[in-house]
Amino acid sequence: MHIKGTAAIVTGGASGLGGAAAERLAAAGAKVTILDLNSELGEAHARAIGGHFAKIDVTDEDGIEQALEFAERVHGKARILVNCAGLGPPGKAIGRDGRALPLRDFARTININLIGSFNVLSKFAARLHAAESVEEERGVIINTASVAAFDGQIGQAAYSASKGGIVGMTLPLAREFARYGIRVMTIAPGIFLTPLLVSLPEEAQKSLGKQVPFPSRLGHPSEFAQMVESIVANPMLNGETIRLDGAIRMAPK
Repeated sequence: MHIKGTAAIVTGGASGLGGAAAERLAAAGAKVTILDLNSELGEAHARAIGGHFAKIDVTDEDGIEQALEFAERVHGKARILVNCAGLGPPGKAIGRDGRALPLRDFARTININLIGSFNVLSKFAARLHAAESVEEERGVIINTASVAAFDGQIGQAAYSASKGGIVGMTLPLAREFARYGIRVMTIAPGIFLTPLLVSLPEEAQKSLGKQVPFPSRLGHPSEFAQMVESIVANPMLNGETIRLDGAIRMAPK
């Protein structure tokens, strides 16, 4: 699918991996709408890339419908969706105090990362499935998982479960949406230089980077964005999860 002139939506697009994806798509000529909870960063980034911004919680059904309506009103029918909204707070099932992790903490991670992604993509696809095809397809959905879906560390039970769910729904959705010409892909990034890691001391960043076989460094958000662009451009990429991790396999802790 050609990116130039195509409307795109990026959740979690105010910064980090989503921010890089929004910037890359805009640079390639896409008309980008950023959906994020952070108004200050979201509005600033949207202005910087010549796009639009809507403040939204990805778990809000009515809110997502309104945000998609807004995006369609300003940019036309969106054919590219990149789901990057999410969070990953650590939490052991049994804490240091010997108590079980509060169920609300586990549920919150699942709700935002997995259910939130499904909420957006299902409503996006419902709006797109009857549109006219372009270049033998109607659009593409790219979700963001993590290598934690495959080799999660201690304290990542909720995060790994949420990202494993994203991996697990990739093929069933691709099969379901095939009749509509909508592709579904997932990227599972390794350790990337996101805003959280940028705040760490340089030595800590280098230590994390050395865990990556090659290249032995933290991934750049621009490299995630490059993968997004490649998936959009290649129509044979469908129903698969791509590890983008420099061959890292996470240790237990």
